[in-house]
Amino acid sequence: MRTFTILFCLTAAFAQAQPANPQVATAKAFYSYMKGNILKTADLVPEAKYSFKATEEVRSMGQILAHVADAQFAFCGIVRDGKPVVKDVEKTATTKADIIKALNDSFALCDADYAAMTDANSADIVQFRGPVTKLGLISFNTAHGLEHYGNLVTYMRLNKIVPPSAEAAPAPAKPPGK
Repeated sequence: MRTFTILFCLTAAFAQAQPANPQVATAKAFYSYMKGNILKTADLVPEAKYSFKATEEVRSMGQILAHVADAQFAFCGIVRDGKPVVKDVEKTATTKADIIKALNDSFALCDADYAAMTDANSADIVQFRGPVTKLGLISFNTAHGLEHYGNLVTYMRLNKIVPPSAEAAPAPAKPPGK
């Protein structure tokens, strides 16, 4: 009887720790990491550095951030209703405030997609350069954002700015009585 009770308690504890939609929850955790780093970067970089380019042939910091917003509107629009949302932020945003607003709006669209997604409907097929699952496309969005965050890390380092992902983690709390 004791073994049964222990197994029952362990199973109940695992069930409580297991999210309702573990595939979507896992993808959303990576997305949240990307989102935090992109938004912190957009805020951290001074507006005067938004025009910085590592070389003349590449996008500026502001253009990269605007491109991330444009891509999210497209990818998450397709996930939402099968059609990309076209904003042309990279061509129309002229200030740091404009780009941050577009980023926040694009993240809100993707956040809504994640809120509506379950493991079951994450396998629904949408069209993006051929048939893909919704979870596949929204995960590609995360990979795309992280790819460009890597560009931004290099740009920040060239400008003596510590990237958000390299900031020191807060020290763990000391146990009571120590």
